[in-house]
Amino acid sequence: MAAWLIPAVKAILPFISPIVSAALPVFTTRKSDEAAAHASILQQQITELQTAASQNALHVKDLAEQLQKTVTALEQGAAVAESRFRRTAVLCGAAIALSLLAVGVSLFVVLSV
Repeated sequence: MAAWLIPAVKAILPFISPIVSAALPVFTTRKSDEAAAHASILQQQITELQTAASQNALHVKDLAEQLQKTVTALEQGAAVAESRFRRTAVLCGAAIALSLLAVGVSLFVVLSV
């Protein structure tokens, strides 16, 4: 699993429950003895659907903003990690060159004695 995926999931996880609860509205039930009130129940269900859709849109917008912030933070972290890796690679190269120089000097001293 990618290392960046775990922090992203942890950042998004607290927002999943409110989004799901808002997206799954509890609709009114139709009773068989209320045939005359069918139009009002239908209108109430339509109102509930519209409310749920608008809440869903707001939550999706909030989630998109949080996801954008998370992606931005991940990109910044990746840039920092890449710069650290380059610096470490340069230091490793310098250490290898210095160690080769030390081996060469020690061989020269041992062979010239």
